[in-house]
Amino acid sequence: MAAIKSGALVTLLELQPSSEFFKEGASLRVTGKLQEYSVETAIAVIADQGATLKIDTQHLRALDFRICSILQFSGELHIQPNSEAVLQARTGRNVNGIDLDLYYRSLQQLRRFQAEHMKSAAT
Repeated sequence: MAAIKSGALVTLLELQPSSEFFKEGASLRVTGKLQEYSVETAIAVIADQGATLKIDTQHLRALDFRICSILQFSGELHIQPNSEAVLQARTGRNVNGIDLDLYYRSLQQLRRFQAEHMKSAAT
């Protein structure tokens, strides 16, 4: 059985075709405000900082999809033939009340720390 990779923390703005995160099967964790949800297709659309991402939620249970809620999803990215990305969610949770500015600043600090740690480990 294949191991499930932890989801790399990414912002929706980082999910551009030129991004290192924009690849088929990439395991990601994303956060955004619920913009749309279709019960028929189980497709949610989250938005943040002007960027959007479709989330396939067919495997999720017991998550309340209220428009304008802030949700966080982990899953695998699938790139459609038209270069549109869809995250196949394996987990999802409501993170209402999160300070997104602080969250993204802490993400920057985490990346800086990891880069320095990788650099010092290599020497």
